[in-house]
Amino acid sequence: MSHFKLAVLPGDGIGPEVTREAVLVLEEVAKHFRHTFQIQYGLIGGVAVDKTGTPLPSETVELCQKSDAILLGAVGGPMWDDLPPEKRPEAGLLGIRKALNLYANIRPAKLYDALVQASPLKSENVIGTDIVIVRELTGGIYFGTPRERRNGEEGLEAIDTLSYTEKEIERIIRKGFEVAQSRRGKLTSVDKANVLESSRLWREVANRLAEEFPDVELDHMLVDNAAMQLIRDPRKFDVIVTENMFGDILSDEASMLTGSLGLLPSASIGETGLGLYEPIHGSAPDIAGQEKANPLATILSVAMLFRHSLKLEQEAAFLEAAVHTALEAGNRTSDIASDWEGVLTTAQMGEAVRRYLRTPIQNG
Repeated sequence: MSHFKLAVLPGDGIGPEVTREAVLVLEEVAKHFRHTFQIQYGLIGGVAVDKTGTPLPSETVELCQKSDAILLGAVGGPMWDDLPPEKRPEAGLLGIRKALNLYANIRPAKLYDALVQASPLKSENVIGTDIVIVRELTGGIYFGTPRERRNGEEGLEAIDTLSYTEKEIERIIRKGFEVAQSRRGKLTSVDKANVLESSRLWREVANRLAEEFPDVELDHMLVDNAAMQLIRDPRKFDVIVTENMFGDILSDEASMLTGSLGLLPSASIGETGLGLYEPIHGSAPDIAGQEKANPLATILSVAMLFRHSLKLEQEAAFLEAAVHTALEAGNRTSDIASDWEGVLTTAQMGEAVRRYLRTPIQNG
């Protein structure tokens, strides 16, 4: 029996609904494997702005720092769009990543056989898609300075600075190699080395690190070609490692291969192993409170939490098998349902997964 401390940050929109189901699933897995979790809740995003005046209260940062892992729902919504940048809900998300030094974002994009028809691509081009994108999360153009507007000779000028240190590049590419080692042993490093000096340094570091990982095949791809190849033949990819902005764009593109954002989890991990786990979908304010949200992305984020921060591989696989079985059995929320299929609520889909956790013989 093991004891863990978990911080849960439900956030805004559908965040409270999907994290509710994820916590119930986590508790079911914990019961099966005889673990105990001390769960504490914190504020982040718009709800934190409304209650405390800031999107990331210091109490939330302290709670996360004292936890073994963090589960996040979603942040944002139109009611906060007119706030200054430092007060917007998204500033809370960027702030917690920076405060905890969560430098590596890991985003799987796997197409389940039962949902092939939900993909916008032809089935013969997408069957078997199983990609992980490893994105650098705390550097690059989103954090570089100077970052400002100023008056120039031709009116306003806007400046964003793209900056990376060798250390920042090395640690994220090393993480990419490590993830590839645990999968099919192929790593694609994506850059823009034909134009950007930061990308040329990126490629040099990747080539140097490749000598430490002889069991991983490394290739390089320019970002524009990578975007094209993800649509043309996504099955050629195993693990992609790239910088912050490129990873932001490519991971969203890859997510659409699977047919629904409601199925895709993510992990943001630091050097100590502390991680923040969240679905990649947004807060979806248009369906908030209506029990229409798909909780599977958040539930699969719990599986990543087990695997990466708590080192509970058996528990992670057990949960992923239950999700797979629930989908194979035809359980669907509205985002992945066909006309002929019965549509489940958020709570009903969560219960469907828990049902297969309670009957593990059906998990295969």
